[in-house]
Amino acid sequence: MSDPNTLFENLLQLKHGQQRPPVHLWQPERVGEIDIEIDSNGVWYHEGRPFKRQALVNVFATILRKEDSRYYLVTPAEKLRISVADVPFMAVDMEVRHSGAQTDLLFTTNVEDYVLADAEHPLSMHGGRPYLLVRAGLQAKLTRSVYYRLVETGCEEDGVLAVYSQGARFELGATG
Repeated sequence: MSDPNTLFENLLQLKHGQQRPPVHLWQPERVGEIDIEIDSNGVWYHEGRPFKRQALVNVFATILRKEDSRYYLVTPAEKLRISVADVPFMAVDMEVRHSGAQTDLLFTTNVEDYVLADAEHPLSMHGGRPYLLVRAGLQAKLTRSVYYRLVETGCEEDGVLAVYSQGARFELGATG
């Protein structure tokens, strides 16, 4: 079995190695829609059928952009609107290093993003559900099992359950 700190460091290296297309710079003239939707569980569909190839979903996720409340797949040539029921990603795993205020929380999404929760990638609660900012307005909803693990890392402070990562404090809700 691998040492947890070694695993955490290996995942952190994958995070730092992630390179994405510069979709924020692309302003294509051709704008339209495509029959792609992402349901509230992070499952991607095309013409009503789920994608069968996860690798294709992972590639599309790299060109996803949010503008106001709308989502688009963007290339230098075109910008195609898609439908997203809640948020586009799910946080499906979490690694924890250290404890208390020195905790580091590294999340893995369903599209193989690795996100270290910090001030730029905050955890937040909406409607009693936990979310993580992945990048540029794109969020991941934490799966139930990841949320339960997150709660286990928390500590009660003045009637609030809080967790820490990279020195940032995130409130998960009242404890009473």
